[in-house]
Amino acid sequence: MARKRYTDEDVLNLLRQIELSLASGSSIETACRSAGIS
Repeated sequence: MARKRYTDEDVLNLLRQIELSLASGSSIETACRSAGIS
């Protein structure tokens, strides 16, 4: 599987998505999995 190159905006959007998931009470594991980070 080819590696994907993320732009700065992509990384910031992923971090915001994870931050919102954590703020709503999700665990770090679920927040990262929902963002597609293994």
